[in-house]
Amino acid sequence: MAHRLLKIAAVYFVIAVCMGTYMGAAQDLSLVPVHAHLNLLGWVSLGIIGCLYLQKPALATTRLAKLHFWLHNIGTPLMMLGVWLLHSGVNPELGEPLAGIFSIVTVIGIIAFAVNLWRGIDRA
Repeated sequence: MAHRLLKIAAVYFVIAVCMGTYMGAAQDLSLVPVHAHLNLLGWVSLGIIGCLYLQKPALATTRLAKLHFWLHNIGTPLMMLGVWLLHSGVNPELGEPLAGIFSIVTVIGIIAFAVNLWRGIDRA
């Protein structure tokens, strides 16, 4: 699980950096919210959690760890698609519910991580 988290964090990092480079070159900062969320929810959060799981491997073997991984990595990209649709003006009517629903999915995943950490950190 730790290795999976670190690998997917690197993917989010590459996407966010490419997006930031494009925004800078195009001098169009309308997608800063997507760029920032990809960095924070993808690269930073998942990278830190991956490092934590390297240090405390017992935490990575739980059902909550798996639930967090999947909800976080389904929710975040779909939430970002919704935010992109909202901020790009392509389809705000679809973007708003997509961002809303999948932000809840991501939050549930993050809560699963927090519960996993609180339950198991002393035993790991």
